[in-house]
Amino acid sequence: MLKKLDIRNFTLIDHLEMLFYPGFSVITGETGAGKSIIIGAIGLLLGNRADTKMVKRGRDKCIVEATFDLSVYHSDVLKDFFERNDLDYEPEECLLRREVNANGKSRAFINDTPVTLALIRELGEQLIDIHSQHQNLLLNREDFQLNVVDIIAHDKKQLADYQVSYGKYRKAQDELARVKEDIERNRENEDFLRFQQKELADANLTEGEQETLEQTAEMMSHAEDIKRVLHEADQCLAGEDMSIVNEVRQRASQLRSIADIYHEAQEMAERLDNCYVELKDISQEIASHIDDVEFDPVKYNETTQRLDTIYSLQQKYHVTTVEELIAKKNELDIQLGNIDNSDERLEECKQRVEALKAECMQKAAVLSEVRRKAAVEVEGELAKLLAPLGIPNVRFKVQITMGELAQKGVDKVMFLFSANKSTDMLPVSQVASGGEIARVMLSLKAMISKAIGLPTIIFDEIDTGVSGRVAEQMAHIMRGMGDVNRQVICITHLPQIAAYGSTHYKVAKHEAESGTVSTMTQLTPDQRITEIAQMLSGSDVTQAAIDNAKSLLMKEKK
Repeated sequence: MLKKLDIRNFTLIDHLEMLFYPGFSVITGETGAGKSIIIGAIGLLLGNRADTKMVKRGRDKCIVEATFDLSVYHSDVLKDFFERNDLDYEPEECLLRREVNANGKSRAFINDTPVTLALIRELGEQLIDIHSQHQNLLLNREDFQLNVVDIIAHDKKQLADYQVSYGKYRKAQDELARVKEDIERNRENEDFLRFQQKELADANLTEGEQETLEQTAEMMSHAEDIKRVLHEADQCLAGEDMSIVNEVRQRASQLRSIADIYHEAQEMAERLDNCYVELKDISQEIASHIDDVEFDPVKYNETTQRLDTIYSLQQKYHVTTVEELIAKKNELDIQLGNIDNSDERLEECKQRVEALKAECMQKAAVLSEVRRKAAVEVEGELAKLLAPLGIPNVRFKVQITMGELAQKGVDKVMFLFSANKSTDMLPVSQVASGGEIARVMLSLKAMISKAIGLPTIIFDEIDTGVSGRVAEQMAHIMRGMGDVNRQVICITHLPQIAAYGSTHYKVAKHEAESGTVSTMTQLTPDQRITEIAQMLSGSDVTQAAIDNAKSLLMKEKK
């Protein structure tokens, strides 16, 4: 839960450092004093969008920092979060900090480690819940109503199990749609595809063919030059008039003849012998190739025609190699195979979709059963909570109807409400007044906070549209929420609610040398009497107001 809040250079706040405690705390102050600024600062800390207007005029940056005690949270869940994101985990204390520079740049930190905004938002959602007036609009939304039922039902396992199957079902649906689209498109182009496939099949292409043909064509087009060079080389090495091969052999023989009197000649003779062997081998190879090089007009014509066919196909299919043409042919084989087997393939996809749909419906039924049991619990608990809040004849029903398969099951949830016995129950957003909606939301929040064990919740003027006895009952509910190892902070204009706080803070605004400044202080018992008296009678505090304030505070202690 929230232990300490430190705000610097945030809009109208120079420096505010406040300690917070378990139980039910209240924050009061005149309209415009800056209570919303406190909420804005906490919202910024929890990942809300930053704005340069948040930085106090004339300052370089604003800083919002909060210390939380994590020992009262679900330790396994939080510990997993910290380990998963490679963050230091200290159960007794966790430090969150957000900085916004005057140039608009923003940074976030968890335990002094820089983190993304998404990460601090993810953690913030597990640490604190801020309920502001606009959140009452959530009561109109079906997804919020379903979420309430899921929280009370503790159905995470059943929901996760269903969503695994639902994910497979949606994938199968997408695959079926893709197969249908492919079949339809392929059938429209079937004649053209078969023409292309036949054209490439008739070409009877083989890998590496193009390179071999190009080499053959190149050689045949220069056959005369090649034959002339080979003949000249052959004559030079082994011709009758002058033979390099024979000359080398004779010179080697001569060197051996003087080896007895000139020892160095022996090595030279051996080296010439090696040259003789190599030159003779080269000469024989050249001679063997002379007859191979002939210009064959028929073969040359066949080669160039084959190359023309390959080049034409490459240009037509926008490729540059025979291998790519072969790949295209294989692709066409598969497409035509799919067309030929389209009915079987389509049927297989349909059967998979139906099987997964049946699996989803089975798991959705399990989820629905858990939700319907929780719905009865919500109805009963809401009636108990709303009756003392000035709606004694309240009727509240969680209507669950069956819809289409969706991400969260097949259930469509709607909260039906009637404040009187004689009127029909209708969707709560259609028949409940602003004050009634506020009371319904408070009751729901009380149930939710108990169900999920969220240690800290902030109510921003949840008391809109109520007063008197109803306000006291709302305060009683909030104090009850704060009594069970939780922390409830309420911003209020009502003295009946303020009197129930175990800790009382006041926000005020005054003029200083640096301009308008908002401050927040923890009130002493005597200061609380004065503050509540002002809330009762205005700035002109009468003795009657003071006595009334004391009476409210005494009532709170009972």
